[in-house]
Amino acid sequence: MNELDIAVLLITVFSITAIGIWQTRKRDSLSSYLKGAKQTPWWAIGLSVMATQASAITFLSTPGQGYLSGLGFLQIYFGVPFALILISIFFLPIYHKLNVYTAYEYLEKRFDHKTRLLGAVLFLLQRGIGAGLTIYAPAIVLSTVFGWSIQTTIICCGLLVTFYTMLGGTDAVTVTQKYQLSVIFVGMITAVCLLISKLPPELSLLDAMHLAGGFGKLQAVNFSPDLNERYTLWSGLFGGTFLMLSYFGADQSQVQRYISGSSIRESRLGLLFNALCKIPMQLFILMIGVLMFVFYQFREPPLFFDSRAGASLTTFHTDFKKSHQSVKQSLETWLQAKHRGDTASSTKAFEQAKSSYLDAERVRLDAVKEVAKQKTLKTNDADYVFISFILKELPHGVIGLMVTSFFLAALSSKAAELNALGASTTIDFYMLKVNKEATDIQSLKATKIFTLGWGLVAIMIALVANFSENLIQAVNILGSIFYGVLLALFVVAFFLKRVGGTAIFWSAIVAQTLIFALYLSGTMSYLWFPLIGCSVCVILSLLLQQAINKKNPIENKA
Repeated sequence: MNELDIAVLLITVFSITAIGIWQTRKRDSLSSYLKGAKQTPWWAIGLSVMATQASAITFLSTPGQGYLSGLGFLQIYFGVPFALILISIFFLPIYHKLNVYTAYEYLEKRFDHKTRLLGAVLFLLQRGIGAGLTIYAPAIVLSTVFGWSIQTTIICCGLLVTFYTMLGGTDAVTVTQKYQLSVIFVGMITAVCLLISKLPPELSLLDAMHLAGGFGKLQAVNFSPDLNERYTLWSGLFGGTFLMLSYFGADQSQVQRYISGSSIRESRLGLLFNALCKIPMQLFILMIGVLMFVFYQFREPPLFFDSRAGASLTTFHTDFKKSHQSVKQSLETWLQAKHRGDTASSTKAFEQAKSSYLDAERVRLDAVKEVAKQKTLKTNDADYVFISFILKELPHGVIGLMVTSFFLAALSSKAAELNALGASTTIDFYMLKVNKEATDIQSLKATKIFTLGWGLVAIMIALVANFSENLIQAVNILGSIFYGVLLALFVVAFFLKRVGGTAIFWSAIVAQTLIFALYLSGTMSYLWFPLIGCSVCVILSLLLQQAINKKNPIENKA
C-alpha cells in the first residue's frame, strides 16, 4: 500500500465512525440506546440485517472458498428465504407485541427464569466466541498489508469498534452500517470489473465460464444424500433453514436489528429484502473466487497464498510450477482450437489441461501435509486468496478501497455483535440477578460497561485464535453447534403451549450435549446440527412433559 491507499482507508473509516457518533450522541436512555429512536425505515433495517451477517469474513474468506471449492458453498444459504419468511410471520409480531429488549425476555414470560437464562447463555457463548472471529478477519488483512504483527492489529481493530459501539448503541450500529455497506459494494464491484479486465483478451466471459465449469467450479447444487458430504442440496434446504431460522430469529445480534423498526411492516419488509438478496449476494461473492481461479490458470498461482507457509518447500514449488505451466499451455491450445472451430483438438487440449491441473493439485496437497507437520500455520489458506490477488494485481487507490471494505465489514458486524452482547448481559443478567431495582441511568451505564467488557473478551479470543477451517466455515460451524437448541426453545414456546419450563430446560441440556458429542465425533456435516439439535430438543420436551404430567397431573407448568 502507498500513501493514496492509506489515505483512502483512514479518511473513510474515521469519517463514517465520526458520523455514527455524532448522529447518535443523544441516546441517553436505555430504550433509545438499545432500540434506537424507533424510526428506522425498512431499507435501513434490511441493510443493517445484511451488514450484521455479512462481516469481513464474508467478503474476505468467501472468494477464497469459491477459488478452492467452487460454488458448492452457496448451498448453505438455500434456507435463508424460507427462514426469513417464517420469522416475518411468527417471530416478529410476538417480539413487537411484547416490546422486549432481548428475545430471551420472552422465554421467561412463556416458561420460567432458568429457561430464559439458558437461552441467554447459549447466545452469549456462541456470539461471544464469534465476535473474536470477526476481529481476526480484518487483522489478517491489515497485518498482511502493513506488515504489522497480527496481535497489534487485533487490538487496534477491536478497540476502535468497541469505542463507537459503546458510545452510540443500536442507532450507531444502524447509521454506520448503511454507509459501510455502500463502500463495501463499491469496492467489490470495482474488484470484479478489474478482475474481468485482467483475463486474457482472447478469453470471452463465456469461455471463462466454460473453463470454470469444466474444472468443476460451477457445481452449485449437490444432490448426494450422504450425511458426510458437507454441502448438499438437502443439508442446505433442511439444515440450512434451521441454521438461518436460529440465527435470524433467536440470535440477539439480528433480533436487535429488526425490532428497532418503526412498525411491524417496516421490520418485515427489511427481512424480506434480505430473503430476496442474500443468495444472489453470496453467489456474486463466490463468483469472484471462480473468476480468480480462471485468472490464475493463465497466470501462475502461488503454491500457498499465505506467504508465510511453505517457504522452504523448494521441491514442491518446482513440481507445482511445472504442472501449472502445462495447464497454461494446454488451455492456450484449447482456446486457439476452439476459436478456429477444431472441436477434436480443443477437447483433447482441455482434457490435457484438466489432467495437468490434477497433477498440480496433488503436489499442493502433498505440500499441505508437509506444512501440517510443522503445526505452526493453518494449512487452509483460503482466507489469503483474495487479499493476495488484491495486493499483487490491483492498482493503488483500489487497493486502499478494498482494504477499507474489509475493515468496514468487520466494524459493521462486530458493532452489532457487541451491541447485542451488552444488551443481553444487562437485560438478562444484570437487571435480573445483580440489580433488580436498577434505574434507567444505572442500566444504561451497565450496558456500556458490558459492551466494553465483551469487546475486550473478543480481542482476547482473537489473540489466541488458530483455525484449521477457513474463517467463513469456522463461523458457520460455531453457529451450527449452538443454534439448533436455541431455536428449539422458541419453537416450543411459540407452538407447544402444553410444554413447561422444566421439560424444555432439561431437554435443551440433553440436546446440546448430544450436539457437542456429534461435533467431536466428526460423523456428519455440521449443517445437520441445527436440525438435529432442534428436533431432539422438541421431541424430548414433549416426552418429558408427558412424564411430568403423569407424575403430577395438577402441575401444568414447571
